[in-house]
Amino acid sequence: MTAIRIDDVARAYGPVVAVAGVSLDIVAGELFTLLGPSGCGKTTLLRMVAGFSKLDRGRILFGDRRIDTVPPHRRNAGMVFQNYAIFPNMTVGGNVAYGLKARHVPGAEMKARIARALELVRLGGFGERWPHQLSGGQLQRVALARCLVVEPDVLLLDEPLSNLDAQLRVEMRAEIRALQQKLRITTIYVTHDQEEALAISDRVAVMRGGRVQQLGTPANIYRRPASAFVAAFLGTTNLLSGPVVARTSAGAVVLADGQRFTVTADGIAEGARVSFSLRPEAIHLSASGEALPPGWAALEARVARIEFLGAITRIEFSYADGALLRVAVLGLPPGLAEGATARLVYDPAQTTVFPAP
Repeated sequence: MTAIRIDDVARAYGPVVAVAGVSLDIVAGELFTLLGPSGCGKTTLLRMVAGFSKLDRGRILFGDRRIDTVPPHRRNAGMVFQNYAIFPNMTVGGNVAYGLKARHVPGAEMKARIARALELVRLGGFGERWPHQLSGGQLQRVALARCLVVEPDVLLLDEPLSNLDAQLRVEMRAEIRALQQKLRITTIYVTHDQEEALAISDRVAVMRGGRVQQLGTPANIYRRPASAFVAAFLGTTNLLSGPVVARTSAGAVVLADGQRFTVTADGIAEGARVSFSLRPEAIHLSASGEALPPGWAALEARVARIEFLGAITRIEFSYADGALLRVAVLGLPPGLAEGATARLVYDPAQTTVFPAP
């Protein structure tokens, strides 16, 4: 297994700064995801690791070996592209063999390694088929096999599932994660899909404007986002802001859009303005008059919209001066109808507070 060190790496294209001094230490054997919106610099950073984009400054190491001055074909990194980059004029076996031929692997060994790689990605016996005979998911597996057959030190995946339909994306991300854990190959995975990043990653770096906004485990970043941007980008949330109008034993009381919310905010004085995140699943429906757990807060709101999605129901509630609060609950609550008034309760400890802009 190979650790990766990215040390103060930067890249600009004329006046546009794509990557602005990023430093990361990626642990050997982990699946590390670069997550962010289009144009945040995640793909440029991945291409610098692969050797397809030059560095303006900084260095990249695989273990103790500096590789940013080494040609791409000598870095022993396997890369899976967004569009698969499968050669249409070669069979599945021919595509998988491509890197082995470039390395002058003997014929008998090449045949055995191709067979092993295809078995790894559940395409055993597909070697003689042509790309046009395969589905999108199968083409993605061929691209993975072509990388794995050369036994790379690291695996680089650039939006590998973006061309697949929703259900196949879910299946393929699980397969990629299982394969990565089986092989324990150090992997950098680039995506703009928050759910994908949460589902498969050991750690995630959320990027914006060429910089890392937050680095941590999926659970840590989701539950304790470092900024309003991270909170909004990583899943759905209610972002609210206003002045602190009082303090209680449960926390600070913030007046947001005409409604009083209690948040956990140590050291913030009355009069200060803050913004905070309250996840939809942290808000619960409660019967009128039902006793609250210690420290919890409650508010009254009117049902503005109900969206039934099977396993969960998303509900928009209107409160105070018409502002909306998003709530997510399991199943479909009985008797809930648009226009009805409901009691919403939440634990202030589930809020995350940021300095207001």
